[in-house]
Amino acid sequence: MKKIGIIICDRYRRCAGGKCLRAMRDKEGAFSIYAGLDVELVGFTTCDGCPGGNIEYAGEEMVKNGATVIHLATGLVVGYPPCPHIDAFKAFLEKRYGIAVVVGTHPIPKKYLDMHTHLGTWTDAAWAPVIAPTLSDEVTRANYD
Repeated sequence: MKKIGIIICDRYRRCAGGKCLRAMRDKEGAFSIYAGLDVELVGFTTCDGCPGGNIEYAGEEMVKNGATVIHLATGLVVGYPPCPHIDAFKAFLEKRYGIAVVVGTHPIPKKYLDMHTHLGTWTDAAWAPVIAPTLSDEVTRANYD
């Protein structure tokens, strides 16, 4: 059993989590690493806005609730501009709580991939490993538009 926490970008604080939860259930996007495993959501919250005032508290609460992995939601990557604190959030959570942190949840929707490709957002090679877990195939991306 993998117990998972999800932290979303505060820009999407009203998000109902449908894409993340569907991807977790169907083991798509960044959740594909759990194929064949049972997963349980033990926390879902926002970062509390820049510069991430809720990251410390959320991580602590998720770990207390049994999280073995925290996912930084796809919204932190596909929002415009992408979250400038992704690397800091990941490093802090891993170091402070000794927990695995995965960037991404649901597959990147086609409309976001198209827009960021058009804008050249992810042309720097440093973005390749960040977006890789959520790229998925074209059909899957289209299902998340």
